[in-house]
Amino acid sequence: MYLAVDGILFREGEVLLIRRAGRTFHNYWALPGGRVEEGETVEEALIREIKEEVGVNAIPAAILGVYSNPERDPRGHTISIVFICNFSGEPSAGSDAAMCQLVSLSKALTLPLAFDHHQILTNFKRWLTTKETFWSTKVK
Repeated sequence: MYLAVDGILFREGEVLLIRRAGRTFHNYWALPGGRVEEGETVEEALIREIKEEVGVNAIPAAILGVYSNPERDPRGHTISIVFICNFSGEPSAGSDAAMCQLVSLSKALTLPLAFDHHQILTNFKRWLTTKETFWSTKVK
């Protein structure tokens, strides 16, 4: 089992997505994030992963939820804590990202998204008005 973090980097109605360069979900769009390393807090992992993948400084503002469906990642059971973040800096693709782009939330929901990121962004859309949190058995 793995522990991961994902970041919703949201600014002026747009969310920052990466286009995956790896073998899993190659060329699909995804939220930036990755695995938590031994000895790291989830916040430290989030800040590190976002810096590596999109070159910006993430500032965690809230937790959207915890996603633990054993089927969410074909590489193995991966639990992800999803943060909503502010950020500073200009995005540029780094590790694991063929490219990155700010897109409107409505457009993001029409793109081919990796893992369960469509569900996560759907939950985020709801969070914008309700501020509720989500987990794997409470996704709607």
